[in-house]
Amino acid sequence: MDLLIVAPKGKMGRLITQVASEKEDIRIVGGLGPAGRDYIGRDIGTVAGIGKEVGAPVFDDIEKCIDLCDVIIDFSMVDVSMEVLRAARAHRKALVCGTTGFSDQQAAEFQAAAADIPVMKAGNTSKIVNLLYKLVEMTAKTIGDETDIEILDLHDRNKLDSPSGTAKEIGEVIGEAMGKDVFADAEYGRQGRCPRKDGNIAFHSIRGGDIPTTHTVFFIGTGERLELTHRADNWKCFAVGAVDAARFLLTKEPGSYSMADCLGF
Repeated sequence: MDLLIVAPKGKMGRLITQVASEKEDIRIVGGLGPAGRDYIGRDIGTVAGIGKEVGAPVFDDIEKCIDLCDVIIDFSMVDVSMEVLRAARAHRKALVCGTTGFSDQQAAEFQAAAADIPVMKAGNTSKIVNLLYKLVEMTAKTIGDETDIEILDLHDRNKLDSPSGTAKEIGEVIGEAMGKDVFADAEYGRQGRCPRKDGNIAFHSIRGGDIPTTHTVFFIGTGERLELTHRADNWKCFAVGAVDAARFLLTKEPGSYSMADCLGF
C-alpha cells in the first residue's frame, strides 16, 4: 500500500508516520503540510521526528502528490480535511479522516464522496473505543429508557472542539440504539436553575493541561448507576487504528465505512 499522510508534524501525524514506517506492507510516499513551512521538501521521517528517513518528502500541494498514493490518512484541521476530501474524490483515492468538528453540511459531503471512493470519517480510531461503542449500544437498548444518560469527555488544553468527536459518536450510538434523535434536545453543560429533563442526554467537556483522552458514559438509575469509561494513556492506539483502517480501505469498493467495519464488530 502506498500511503500519503496529511499533517505529519502534528500530534497524530507524527505517530501515524512512525507506525506506518514500521509496516513491511506499507510504503509512505509523502506527507502534506501547509505552504510556506520551513520543512516542506524535507523527508517526512525527519519532519515527524521518528529518528529515521523514509525516502519520501513533505509536499505543500496535494495535487503534486496525490497520484503517488493508494490511500490518504488525514488528522488535520476541518478546512484542510475538506480540501483533502475533494481531492481524494476527484482522484479516486481512499481516505481515512480522523479530523473532528465538521458541520452537518461538511459531514454530508463525506457521505456524498462515498459514491465515488472508499471513505472512513472516524472520530476515534481506537479498537477499544469501538468496543466501548458496542457496550454503550447494548446498555442503551437494555436500560436507556430507564436511566438518565450523561456523557463526559476529557482532553488536553489544545483540543479545539467540544463535545469531542468521540462523544458525539457515542451520542449517535445511543440514538440509533434507542431509535431517536438524541441531539434534538441534548444539553451541553449546565448553569443556574436547570432541573434535568426526562429522556434527554447531556454532554460535558473538560479541557486542561496534557490530560489523557478519557470518555465516560453514565447510565444513572435510582440508587445505582453504570459507568462505562475508556482512557487512553497516549495517542499511539489511535495511530495504530488509523493505519489498520487505511489497510482495510485499500481493497474496498466505494462506500462509507466505519471502524466497526474495519474491526469486524
